[in-house]
Amino acid sequence: MASPATRFVFALLTFVTMGMIIGALLQLAYIRRLEDSYGTESSLRRLSEIRNGGGVQLTRGISHWEDKEALILRLGYVKPEIISWSPRIVVFHNFLSTEECDYLRELAKPRLQVSTVVDTRTGKGIKSNVRTSSGMFLSNEERKYSLIQAIEKRISVYSQVPIENGELIQVLRYEKNQFYRPHHDYFSDTFNLKRGGQRVATMLMYLSDNVEGGETFFPQAGSGECSCGGKMVKGLCVKPNKGDAVLFWSMGLDGQSDPNSIHGGCEVLSGEKWSATKWMRQKTAT
Repeated sequence: MASPATRFVFALLTFVTMGMIIGALLQLAYIRRLEDSYGTESSLRRLSEIRNGGGVQLTRGISHWEDKEALILRLGYVKPEIISWSPRIVVFHNFLSTEECDYLRELAKPRLQVSTVVDTRTGKGIKSNVRTSSGMFLSNEERKYSLIQAIEKRISVYSQVPIENGELIQVLRYEKNQFYRPHHDYFSDTFNLKRGGQRVATMLMYLSDNVEGGETFFPQAGSGECSCGGKMVKGLCVKPNKGDAVLFWSMGLDGQSDPNSIHGGCEVLSGEKWSATKWMRQKTAT
């Protein structure tokens, strides 16, 4: 039969062991709560709609310990991938959230019009068979919406171009058989250069899923072939995945326009391709 001292030691060890087990379980539970609230995108984006002057804004519900700046920049979600050095092209995977993509599409739908191209003589937009999409520009008032401000700040940080140098965001829709022939984003006219200087870079954001074709095509990038609207072509193609963005520079490191930045939108074979474009200038865009 065990002595009282032995029984006491056994009871003490049992108590300590149980305490350690309970403490470990509590710690695991706490870590799991942190992961659930900080590591999953759905819980970070507790989005609620706010009506303001006829426009819908989306705001996040943020707890006292969450970093607002990290949420705006989507740190931990955005994954940069350099796909070409000449021309300079970077793909940012998960640049936009699903809610942001859907919001931009819904904002644009009622105001879509046939897209135009820049007339090199006058600098004004004209209709052309080289571009068969429909689109619209956000207004200066919509630029004040909290969600739009968050997207524009994200574009500025990842491109390292000041927000005020950016033009208004353009939202585009390409339906089946629509396309945009290869072109440059930099200007060849003097009219547009007076309004902020030359275009330095472009951020092209994809807003829809389930699109066949519709790739962004860079004929002077890469050394291989890629599928562009179902056809194999020489160059580099970026598939339009919802939430991804492509940043490319129209100006080289020497400060001159880069002819290798020529690009186009491949023909859409099925579905609808939605995108949002932000052009950035040398100076404050007016």
